[in-house]
Amino acid sequence: MSSHNNENKHSNSEDLKDKFTESLEAFKLRAELLVANLKEGGDDGYDHSTTTAGEKGLRSGKVSELTVIAPLKEGGAERLKEILKIAGGNLKGATRVGTLHDLRFVFIDDDTRVLFCTAYDGDWDPYIDDFATKIPELMDILFGNVKGWPGIKDPSVKQFILDHQITAAGWYVGVPHLTVQDIRRHERIVKGVNKALDEAQAN
Repeated sequence: MSSHNNENKHSNSEDLKDKFTESLEAFKLRAELLVANLKEGGDDGYDHSTTTAGEKGLRSGKVSELTVIAPLKEGGAERLKEILKIAGGNLKGATRVGTLHDLRFVFIDDDTRVLFCTAYDGDWDPYIDDFATKIPELMDILFGNVKGWPGIKDPSVKQFILDHQITAAGWYVGVPHLTVQDIRRHERIVKGVNKALDEAQAN
């Protein structure tokens, strides 16, 4: 009994030591980050903190992130690269998804897998629904190169995406309170004001 008690005490002591060490390490990291922010950080008045975007992913203000890593079919990397080369960044159909800020494809693991990242406004479910209703052909052309892709209109597609989605460990949004529509509206206002000023100066 005495030996057993001694073993328990030793184990508890080690646990406390580990927790104390972790605590010190976490304190040190917080202190280093605080000092770096004080030295180098700025204050733009925006709240840049992150929360959950729903099933998976993070949200900062009105903007959310979606990160997916998925295996490619044999020859899928070559086909997808060719599609993206032809598009040259002009995936015009994506403009129809009015909540989309950006998207990008990165080939990893010797082109056997693809990393897909995107930033969008609002909630996860309506964002995926927009892809299915507004640009289904484009989605299937792009993601038809992914192993197991069920098709954007297939009822299982959301679970497929969730199965391959990874929530970002860290994420920063420069202007988290503006949606894509806000940015476009502001641009139209600025253009209108500049035009009015130019016309006033000309008269």
